[in-house]
Amino acid sequence: MSRHLKRLVAPVSWRVPAKTKKFVMKTAPGPHSADALPVGVWLREHLGIARNASEVRKILHQRDVIVNGRACKDPQMGLGVFDIVSIPKIGKHYRIQLDKRGNYTAVEISAESAKTRLCRIRGKTTLTGGRVQLNLGFGANILADATYRTTDSIVVTLGTDGEERFRIVDHFPFAEGNVAMIIGGKHSGKVGRIVEIIKTASSVPNRVILVDDSTDERFETIEDYIFMVGRSAIAPELEVASA
Repeated sequence: MSRHLKRLVAPVSWRVPAKTKKFVMKTAPGPHSADALPVGVWLREHLGIARNASEVRKILHQRDVIVNGRACKDPQMGLGVFDIVSIPKIGKHYRIQLDKRGNYTAVEISAESAKTRLCRIRGKTTLTGGRVQLNLGFGANILADATYRTTDSIVVTLGTDGEERFRIVDHFPFAEGNVAMIIGGKHSGKVGRIVEIIKTASSVPNRVILVDDSTDERFETIEDYIFMVGRSAIAPELEVASA
């Protein structure tokens, strides 16, 4: 299988120049989709701290890039929405988000904010003994109680070096009145308050109506594209990302 992709067919959300070179790094299989932004592309094309793939590999080999609390060694590893990336040697921390055009962007955050991550619950599994396992959108699984539902979001700790990891510190239910970001479709990157959830008795995904309280604009998407981000007000860091 090829490890590279022609730039002309690379996802627009990556924001890489199409005609400067012929090829670009391809995303490796992982918790995110094939459109996830490879770490190597992000370091070289977005941050500019590496000039080529060789320098990217050297940076990662030195364990200088921490993704969601763990050192990243694979330059093809995909970065998805709300992944937390830290580069300790330069004291920088970033949250990967979508802008209003649906493109990947990195919002610089504080070291304190980098200790937690917002996660979408992709599914639930009942284990032996009645225990409930939450399957999170970035590949992690944690044990919890039955109060959490699929499509809800939770905030978990990203402890490293023996620190507490994957402890739930907040919960944003998928419900009318709460705030969500759209992560797919033509409204990708928009943030709004849910005003109506229209359930369909078929294999067709449920429809969700949202409103942008700052402009009173209403828009519609499907449940699969919903990522809950708050209960009643948009977080300041999300406003930065959508500017």
